[in-house]
Amino acid sequence: MKVLVVGGGGREHAIIRKLLESPVIDRLCCAPGNGGIARDAECVPIATTDVTAIADWAKQNTMDYVVVGPDDPLCLGLCDLLAERGIPSFGPRQNAARIEGSKIYAKKLMRKYGIPTASCEIFSDLALALRYIRIAPCPMVVKADGLALGKGVVICQNRDEAEEAVRDMMERGRFGTAGSRIVVEEFLQGPEVSVLAFTDGTDIRPMVSSMDHKRALDGDNGLNTGGMGVIAPNPYYTSEVAEICMRTIFLPTLAALRTEGNPFSGCLYFGLMLTDNGPKVIEYNCRFGDPEAQAVLPLLESDLFSIMQHVTAGTLKDADVRFFPGASCCVVLASGGYPTAYRTGMVISGLAQAEALPGVSVFHAGTRLNREGEPITAGGRVLGVTAVGDILPHAITQAYKATENITFEGIQMRHDIGIKALQLP
Repeated sequence: MKVLVVGGGGREHAIIRKLLESPVIDRLCCAPGNGGIARDAECVPIATTDVTAIADWAKQNTMDYVVVGPDDPLCLGLCDLLAERGIPSFGPRQNAARIEGSKIYAKKLMRKYGIPTASCEIFSDLALALRYIRIAPCPMVVKADGLALGKGVVICQNRDEAEEAVRDMMERGRFGTAGSRIVVEEFLQGPEVSVLAFTDGTDIRPMVSSMDHKRALDGDNGLNTGGMGVIAPNPYYTSEVAEICMRTIFLPTLAALRTEGNPFSGCLYFGLMLTDNGPKVIEYNCRFGDPEAQAVLPLLESDLFSIMQHVTAGTLKDADVRFFPGASCCVVLASGGYPTAYRTGMVISGLAQAEALPGVSVFHAGTRLNREGEPITAGGRVLGVTAVGDILPHAITQAYKATENITFEGIQMRHDIGIKALQLP
C-alpha cells in the first residue's frame, strides 16, 4: 500500500518509524518531512496548511491512505477533503477537530455534558475581560480560543500578569484571530498526565500514559516550551485513576461528541490534572502529542498501521493494541535560546553513534539536509532522543547516554527529564 504522512516534526518521524514496521506498506511518503524523515520516507514539498494541494497530490499519486499528524491541517478540514476524493485517512473531520481548534467549544462541551474541568469564563469583549480579572482569584489561566502554536496559554500569578496576557491576546492581537476570544480559567493544582487514545468514535483504546516536561530549564524553571522531554508511563496514572478517567472523562467525551453530531475518529489526546477533587481535563488535542508520541509509540508492540485502519473502518474493538510493559524516556535537544530567539543551520554530528546504542531511537523534529547531505538544525526543537528500557531508570540512563554522542553548536537540553518520577515513593 501507498501511505502519505502529513507533517514535518518529531511526532511524524515517530509515526513513520512505526509505520515502517508494517508489512503491507510498500511506499511511504511525507509532506513536507524533514532532514531525518528524508532517510525513512519520500519527502513531498507541500506545506501542512496547504490542505487542498495535499489532497490533490494524494489523489494524483493514488495514495491508499493518509495519516494527518499536526493540528492545523486537521482543523482546516484535510480529512474532509480526502474523503471527498475517496481516500481514507487517520484523523478527525473538521467539525470534531474543533475540540482542539477552539478552547471555547471544548469548554462549552465539557460544561454541557458534565465532564470535569476547571471552571471558567469566556470573553469576546476586552473591557469585560479586564473587569473580570480584577475580581477573579489568583493564580488564573488565560487561554486564546484558537490554535496559537502551543503558546496561547498563560499561567498568571497575579492580576498584572493576567491583564498583560489579556491585552496581548485581545488588544495587541499577538495570535491574530486565535486570540480575539479568550477563556479565563481556574488554576488547577496536582500532577499533570497526558493520555493519547485511539478511538473510532465509539470504542477507545488508551495508550501508555506519559509525563511531559514543558519548562525550558532544569527544575521546571524557564519559559514554557512545546516540550523538552517525556517519560512513559506516568507513575501518577495508576490503574485506579485510569478507571476513573475512563468512566468520567474518556467515554463521556466520545458520547458528547456523538450527541453533538461530531463523532471523533483518530487519536484523541487528553491533557489531565489529577486534583484533590479527582482527575480534570486541562485540554484536548485532536492528534498525537509532540513530544509525547516520541515516547509512547516506541512502546507499541502491535502494528500501528493495522490499528489506524481499524480506527478508520470503525472496528477498533477488533484491533490488536499491545504495549511493551517497560518504560521509555525522550530527551529533546533544542537550539540555544529556544523558545525565544535561536540560530539555525548548525551541522549535527553523532547521530549514528547514538542510534547504535540498544533501545535508542533519534527522531528529527527541526532538521534539514545541507548541500553536502549533512543534517543541520532548522528549528527550535531539533531532535528527540528516545530510549526504551525494562524499567524507567534504565530508559532514562540510556537516553542521556545517547545524547552524549550528539553535538551541534548551541545545543540546549534539560538534564532532569524523569527525575521527578524517580523521586516518588
